[in-house]
Amino acid sequence: MSTVAASMDRTVLSAQGLVMRFGGITATNQVTLDLHRGARHALIGPNGAGKTTLINLLTGVLQPTEGKILLNGQDITHLAPHQRVRLGLVRTFQINQLFDSLTPLETLAMTVSQQQGLGGKWWQALGARKGVTQRCEQLLEQFHLTEVMRQETRVLAYGKRRLLEIAIALACEPRVLLLDEPVAGVPAGEREELLQTVADLPADVSILLIEHDMDLVFSFARRMTVLVNGTVLTEGDPGTIANDERVKAVYLGHGDEINEALAAEPADAGASHD
Repeated sequence: MSTVAASMDRTVLSAQGLVMRFGGITATNQVTLDLHRGARHALIGPNGAGKTTLINLLTGVLQPTEGKILLNGQDITHLAPHQRVRLGLVRTFQINQLFDSLTPLETLAMTVSQQQGLGGKWWQALGARKGVTQRCEQLLEQFHLTEVMRQETRVLAYGKRRLLEIAIALACEPRVLLLDEPVAGVPAGEREELLQTVADLPADVSILLIEHDMDLVFSFARRMTVLVNGTVLTEGDPGTIANDERVKAVYLGHGDEINEALAAEPADAGASHD
């Protein structure tokens, strides 16, 4: 197999020459990004870099002006968001998208039931369907939600709400998971549990992380893409990114933060690829 063919074979999500124009403003400018099988890939950039626009393009919230998007080799450029979810492309959001009146158990039962083709009968499936119950129990334990599983979501600590959102995404059985700022707004005392849970996500799920928190980015990512003004500035392993003077300049004084985050990692943190 040629090098090009091998690369295509392990690419699960590919954005090719994406352009997004809003009137006379180009929010995404010829962005090309490949996410490989089992990836731990971070998308970073200053505020206004176009990260959220790119994620909205990948998930079908927006339709690109130019370019195309492939998922496991299939062109999904014009598919609706729910169709992409069915094909295994799932996202979380910067702001929680949860049902406040449901408990974590009920929320996961609804999601798992839908995934297993039971439609709106989740309240029946929760008690009668062993597969639904077992999957919910697994997710509740994995995401440290067992103790609060019968509490209404509205009363949960914010960190637990974030964990529930990621649990819902994983309940959709994703092949590709887009994590949109998972620690945004989470108090310091609740962050460690969330960070560890993100680190322990299944290895066979390819993950694209969008995040401002450099500690999380450098502890998680094996490959990073830097977006500036809607354009890819550079891409590489964490060590390469941390030592790139252009990246430090873009972050306007945050170069020390980047270096400190990298220094906290093992010496081979940037050695592997996604």
